[in-house]
Amino acid sequence: MTVASDHQRHTRSTPDGEGERVDLPITGMTCAACANRIEKSLNKSTGVRKANVNFATSRATVEYDPAATGLKQLFATVKDVGYGTTGTARADFIVDDSARPSGSAQPLEKHLNAIRGVVEASFNLGTSQVRVEYLTGETDVRAIHTAIEEFGYTVRDTPGTRDMGSGEGSEEEARRKEYEEIRRKFWIATILSLPILVIAMSHGRVAALNFGGVNWLQLALATPVVFYCGAQFYRGAWAAFRHRAADMNTLIAIGTGAAYIYSIAATVYPSFFAGSTGSDPMPGMAGMSGTAMVPVYFEAASVIIALILLGRMLEAGAKGRTSEAIQRLAKLQAKTARVIRGGMESEIEVERVLPGDTVLVRPGEKIPVDGVVLEGSSAIDESMLTGESIPVEKTVGAQVFGATLNKTGAFQFEATKVGRDTALQQIVKMVQDAQGSKAPIARLADVISGIFTPVVICIAIATFAIWFILAPVDIRFTMALVNFVAVLIIACPCALGLATPTAIMVGTGRGAENGVLIKGGESLETAHKLDTMILDKTGTITKGEPALTDVIVMDGTPEEELLRLVASAERQSEHPLGQAIVRGAEARNILPGKADEFRAVPGHGLQATVDGRMLMLGNIKMMRDGNVDLGDGEERASGLAADGKTPMYVAIDGRLAGIIAVADQIKPESAGAVKAMQQMGLDVVMMTGDNKRTADAVAKQVGISRVLAEVLPEGKAGEVKRLQEGKAVVGMVGDGINDAPALAQADVGIAIGTGTDVAIEASDITLLRGDLRGVVTAIALSRATIRTVKQNLFWAFIYNVVGIPIAAGVLYPITGWLLSPVIASAAMSLSSVSVVTNSLRLRRFRAPGIATGAI
Repeated sequence: MTVASDHQRHTRSTPDGEGERVDLPITGMTCAACANRIEKSLNKSTGVRKANVNFATSRATVEYDPAATGLKQLFATVKDVGYGTTGTARADFIVDDSARPSGSAQPLEKHLNAIRGVVEASFNLGTSQVRVEYLTGETDVRAIHTAIEEFGYTVRDTPGTRDMGSGEGSEEEARRKEYEEIRRKFWIATILSLPILVIAMSHGRVAALNFGGVNWLQLALATPVVFYCGAQFYRGAWAAFRHRAADMNTLIAIGTGAAYIYSIAATVYPSFFAGSTGSDPMPGMAGMSGTAMVPVYFEAASVIIALILLGRMLEAGAKGRTSEAIQRLAKLQAKTARVIRGGMESEIEVERVLPGDTVLVRPGEKIPVDGVVLEGSSAIDESMLTGESIPVEKTVGAQVFGATLNKTGAFQFEATKVGRDTALQQIVKMVQDAQGSKAPIARLADVISGIFTPVVICIAIATFAIWFILAPVDIRFTMALVNFVAVLIIACPCALGLATPTAIMVGTGRGAENGVLIKGGESLETAHKLDTMILDKTGTITKGEPALTDVIVMDGTPEEELLRLVASAERQSEHPLGQAIVRGAEARNILPGKADEFRAVPGHGLQATVDGRMLMLGNIKMMRDGNVDLGDGEERASGLAADGKTPMYVAIDGRLAGIIAVADQIKPESAGAVKAMQQMGLDVVMMTGDNKRTADAVAKQVGISRVLAEVLPEGKAGEVKRLQEGKAVVGMVGDGINDAPALAQADVGIAIGTGTDVAIEASDITLLRGDLRGVVTAIALSRATIRTVKQNLFWAFIYNVVGIPIAAGVLYPITGWLLSPVIASAAMSLSSVSVVTNSLRLRRFRAPGIATGAI
């Protein structure tokens, strides 16, 4: 398995290599409009080339010019819009500057501030203390420590050091605190709102609640709810107002604020409203007649805030589960490693393992980092990386990967990649990048979210005006106010904003668990449109490594003896076909002997003397040149060639002794995977540079009828383009460097994980398993994800399209129904939760065929 390395697409450099990219964790967003506003502000900032804010992941992915701006400026931009940031940590270092007494703090500060991931660095000459704020996940204490010492200072102590490189701790802590704050406010709001709701619902029919100061009691209970529990909504609305924008906070603040302010006025000056508001227009749902029979709506303000907080709690919990797959992968990392240094064995934290360390792994232990086996062998369960449940045998020289599970034997390996360079961490980062990207289908929701709030405010104002004009005079104000508040509260851009990113998050995470790495939302969306799938032959359908398939005896020489003689001669050959024969002989426990007078004949074969017998191995031309009578050998060789094999004649002492054939073997899963793709409606095409007869033979065995044979490497991209010009949406699966242009040309390029880094870099999807079952999984996952996105968008649109008119009272003339703001707030809260919950259904995704054993 090969995973893209640090210099590739998922790294922190931009795809064109001309800038840097960073993920900024953001707090305080409540809807897609918040994400849009932050995105616009970042995109307007100096030095920012492109910014994308994902509401579901609460992250901003920013591509920027490090010479023109930095993390400090980016954080400041986010905070200026009215939102918080997290994910940073602080480290303090006490340095000895005797080796470099400069008398100025600026050189070291400038040096540290230029390090990628450093937000701000300061150097206090008086205390010799260097304080560095950095973005965890981008750099760590060890790297900063090294940078200080490389600049000429000696670090004596790190008294304020926290977070030795886990990278996610501070962000998780911030998210946890944010959730706990919401939960605390919800319970306070609930406890204080419950009596208000009871008073409002009693409508004076409960004698104990029908006393003169009841409205003042409601005011006392509702005020903490509005000013403490709902404070973040008003702060958010004010921040939006300062930037001439409106979002979900604006709707909540205006809705609850209007109900609260009116109720205060009606409580303080009931006589002023007694004549203009009349009685409660919706008995049984809202209002309370006070001393002067003036309805108040404290319950609308407080209960709405409580329900919205409840919705935020449920939403946060559901959103957290959308990234469970990646969290599960990340938590598989071993905590400790048993290393051998200087002949001594010791157990250390996995963060302290260095490249070059010899690591000992015993049965049942997790492998701590990536490396190469030095001694011993074992079966390794790599299912957490590839999804393949069958353990893989590892011997000396084999690659092993961190977080995989050692099943049987003990072995030692040399650590080659540690920390963020391990395959597991690269996969986690790649999936996080994909989750931070936007699918094209999200653009419609973005456009609507951008204008949603102003449109809803306009509808609410129109609702108030119409009801105030058309309703009976004695109740017109209360009806206008109630419907005005209901329209503001029921409108929910959150559901629109969550519809796409939550499904993409769950889909890409589920893909990673199945060994399918999807590099972005656009790739995931395009994959579901594919109607043509081109499969490279060598290394994709086949194993890409020739193997001995047939040994045919022609003159009575024992089969084992014939193979031994040929293998003895081929031991001196470096030709891949010769190596395949040697491996085949060894697999049959046949030990090749020594050959003399070895001579390779380019384009024909070889000659050698083995055990005093003159041996010729080669094609028909070589036999004819040697005057060897082929008898019916030519016919039998043609039969082997028709099956896609490469036959070689063997002549001993001038007589045909037999025929040996080798072939690139077809992977056992290929035929089943091709069948599954065809059942999914894909037109499967095989493309290869091999001759047509061999290509047809392989294609026939796996059930492919359309073959593009004898295509040169430079022509593969052209073939893909030719199919695209015929209106086909083309996927291309390959593994070699020569496949890279075709992978890039295809609408979706899919690289086999056993292939080259170049092919993986050029692809949109990487299959960690080296077989075609991952293609079926990727297509099925794409279809399931996009289907979920469309369901989410449908319900989000329908909810608002139906809910807003009902809240405005369009049904009242026909049915007499009006919607209580309290009911509206409950519906709004549940709409977001329902969208996220629908996305979470993708966690149950199973690749077609795998569960039924069809592949």
